[in-house]
Parts: sequence; C-alpha cells; structure tokens
Amino acid sequence: MNTLTRAQLTEAIYAAVGLSRNESADLLELTLTRMADALTSGKSVKISGFGTFSVRQKGRRVGRNPKTGVEVPILPRRVLVFRPSQMLRDAVNAPPRPSVGQ
Repeated sequence: MNTLTRAQLTEAIYAAVGLSRNESADLLELTLTRMADALTSGKSVKISGFGTFSVRQKGRRVGRNPKTGVEVPILPRRVLVFRPSQMLRDAVNAPPRPSVGQ
C-alpha cells in the first residue's frame, strides 16, 4: 500500500506552483497547522470537492473487555471525523487512471 507523505506533498507543491522547496514546505506546514488549530478549537474544516473534517463529542458509555467479559467504563472524548465529498467518493470508486510522474 502506498502512502502519500509530507515530503511528497511538498515536492508536488514545488513542481506545480514554482515556489522554492523551503517555501513549499512552509506553505504545507502552515496549511496543516491552520487546519489542526481550527479542529482543536472545535471548528469544522471544509475543503470544497474533497470533504469536511470535524470534531464530534462521544459520550460516556460502557464497554466490555473481550477477553474477560468484564464491563469497563469508556470516558467521554472528542473524535476526529472525516466526511468525503461526493466528488471524492466518485473519484475513489472510478476505474484507476495511470498516475503522472510515477
């Protein structure tokens, strides 16, 4: 399974936009930091044509240890949720295209 890394994203920005590699890395880091800050403060991040990142509050519930069967309380927590746009879903389910540059 292939994974897209920060370095590869930086290189793609460098190739597409024409900024220096350092400026491309700074742009990517700034974007990711802004997204993380918004999510940390409870805001949603919507990227048109891609999807929406949001934080959801999960309440306290009772779980069960699968090994012993003993009930265990699960504390309330916040979880990150990603909901892909219909365009992204269609692209993922479309027949594969030959990739450029690989």
